[in-house]
Amino acid sequence: MSVLPIARMGADVLKRRAAEVADPADPALGAFVQDMIDTMVDAHGVGLAAPQVSRSERIVIFFVPAARNGGVEVPLTVMVNPVITPLDESKNEGYEACLSVPGLTGLVPRYTNIRYSYQDLTGATVTREAKDFHARVVQHECDHLDGFLYPQRMADMTSLAFADVLQSAAKAKGQTVELDEEG
Repeated sequence: MSVLPIARMGADVLKRRAAEVADPADPALGAFVQDMIDTMVDAHGVGLAAPQVSRSERIVIFFVPAARNGGVEVPLTVMVNPVITPLDESKNEGYEACLSVPGLTGLVPRYTNIRYSYQDLTGATVTREAKDFHARVVQHECDHLDGFLYPQRMADMTSLAFADVLQSAAKAKGQTVELDEEG
């Protein structure tokens, strides 16, 4: 398949709501999703949304490594037309990064407990619940479908930093900063 160019902050496709996918079982969609997977792997991300590769459709791919999710891996997931529902009002802040905002990171508040549903590539509806990092990844990727990048969700813009500078400063203080590498 192909590695696709990643749209960066400022691109019009990242500023608008993506269109619903009429037929999730369309074979051409499967080929596009494989290109998205190749692109995400090549970019070392954990998620990618179709608008990030300049296609304004409601498609998201992601996986959650066990090391970031209490020892439980969430395998590669392809979501078409996803919908998120917070299960309660609890939120936490975590540093996020994004393939469309290269080199930067910032603290973003996200719901800690969500339910999400989507269609898979056969058209079947799937519903899952997620918490913590898993919930953060899903929310981050689905934001792309509504024209939002993580800096727009930040409560305090003073936490926006170049990731390498933030990590160097933390290391000099004997600390570590865990960055959430989303798509």
